[in-house]
Amino acid sequence: MMSMTCHNLDFGARVLDLVAVGSSSNSATERYSVKNYGKTTSNVSSKGYGARRMINGRQNIIRSSVFSTKTPEPLIDGVGQRTAPVLDLKKELRSPISLANVFEAVADDLQTLNQNLKSIVGADNPVLMSAAEQIFSAGGKRMRPALVFLVSRATAELAGLKDLTTKHRRLAEIIEMIHTASLIHDDVLDESDMRRGKETVHQLYGTRVAVLAGDFMFAQSSWYLANLENLEVIKLISQVIKDFASGEIKQASSLFDCDVELEEYLLKSYYKTASLIAASTKGAAIFSGADRSVTDQMYEFGKNLGLSFQVVDDILDFTQSAEQLGKPAGSDLEKGNLTAPVIFALEDEPKLREIIESEFCETGSLDEAIELVKKHGGIERAQELAKEKADLAIKNLQCLPQSTFQLALENMAMFNLERID
Repeated sequence: MMSMTCHNLDFGARVLDLVAVGSSSNSATERYSVKNYGKTTSNVSSKGYGARRMINGRQNIIRSSVFSTKTPEPLIDGVGQRTAPVLDLKKELRSPISLANVFEAVADDLQTLNQNLKSIVGADNPVLMSAAEQIFSAGGKRMRPALVFLVSRATAELAGLKDLTTKHRRLAEIIEMIHTASLIHDDVLDESDMRRGKETVHQLYGTRVAVLAGDFMFAQSSWYLANLENLEVIKLISQVIKDFASGEIKQASSLFDCDVELEEYLLKSYYKTASLIAASTKGAAIFSGADRSVTDQMYEFGKNLGLSFQVVDDILDFTQSAEQLGKPAGSDLEKGNLTAPVIFALEDEPKLREIIESEFCETGSLDEAIELVKKHGGIERAQELAKEKADLAIKNLQCLPQSTFQLALENMAMFNLERID
């Protein structure tokens, strides 16, 4: 097995620091600490938070071009010797990145996953099967299993593996099941009638069936997880399910709270979104037999990418239409869930606080609050935060050799930023 060592990366003391402590397979999983983000953003990025792109002889590579899993690119250079990438989406001329292009590198893997998902839920429960099929077919991006496959293949090259193992594939299925279960429960808690433009499970089958369907999928995924027989991965993924609950409790306890701090928002976003992605990417590297330094960087990559995606989603809640979102625009704010754009705007506009604390009791007050968020820099500052997290995610990939799969992982971070470009 080829030994890999990642360079230490100093990301500054003011950004969210969720570094795992003592998370080796022979120690208990520790919790994570949050350092004060502060009112100013980190000095990791240059002015305007343009994230750095790869400039080591690859300026002319079309970033959205990836290849089939059947013919992976050979390795180009060594590890830890490359300049950090720069993500300046506005200054560089290139074709927009699509998820279809990013996922092309693992298209065969995703096709197999789609075929397996419904069967592993189990055909013994027709109502639960129908509920699962409803959300599996609701147009999800399959981003999490795609990340598992991309990291698996990128790190498998380090160990000289010619193909993915059964455990890699099962991990991707488990991750998508856990994600789907969390969506079903989220829709119940949020009383959401629509997801991705389709009726939610609880809207079609009732709250009782929806809760049971989510519980069943959590239980089924846990059973498959135990059968992987890797204690480190079992602890890693089990912690995610606990984090989901912690995130929901944290969100419910801070509704309409205009004093919520940015670091609290980031921690909640870690619990609800980034924790699963981080565990997915680290678990994939573990099953490839990668060195500890590599698996830790894959965890950091997943964490930073997950936070960037969540911030972008929260921005789109203000900038896209209901048709584009597949749900009413401004729905989080209406329910009292204050996200990054609102937190930033509250620093500049006292009237916004008055409207939110009134819980939008007056007609038109929600629309007024949305306009205040846009007018007082909430969107722009949240964009800067999303770009900063994407920049950190790209830095975490420097421990991987250049390949089709490493390039696709970079493109994933860039695709996310293009959603708000």
